[in-house]
Amino acid sequence: MERKKQFKWFSIFEHEKEQDYLQRMHRSGWKLTAIRGFGMYHFEKCAPEDVAYRLDYNKDGLAHKEEYLKMFEDCGWEHIQEYVGYSYFRKPVTEEGAEEEIFCDAESRISMMQRVLKARLLPLLIVFIVFLPQFLIHCFSARNYLAAFFTGAVLLTYLAFFAICFVKYQQYKSRQEERE
Repeated sequence: MERKKQFKWFSIFEHEKEQDYLQRMHRSGWKLTAIRGFGMYHFEKCAPEDVAYRLDYNKDGLAHKEEYLKMFEDCGWEHIQEYVGYSYFRKPVTEEGAEEEIFCDAESRISMMQRVLKARLLPLLIVFIVFLPQFLIHCFSARNYLAAFFTGAVLLTYLAFFAICFVKYQQYKSRQEERE
């Protein structure tokens, strides 16, 4: 069986682009078999077909994995794997060409993104709020200006990162609401 690997990186706001990428690969005769490491996609040669790929981020669902996967299986979704909190599913596109969705409305899609943000950004936010400012104050009081400079740079980087995340989330939310 012919296999290949491709490196791709998608941000937490680009799961739809990732789904589209996986669907294009399957249409060109490469089905996803696994994702390993940091963004290393593993594919296996297959007959080209139109298959929808969908991602879900639901730690509560994975806590009750058997029921969670059964629910998707009952709707015709094949579970591929979990990777960094996401569950990957695929399902052939219907004969009418209609793509299936695992979320039925904008509220469900936005809720999934909120789960992702809480799980991924909350730890960073805690570090940002609790540790870095205190360390910066300590550096200034100890007159360690080089460490203060680097800590300030990290704080500014965090601030920019959170601002970008906020803007991306608002854009994502607007797109989902427009779909309705």
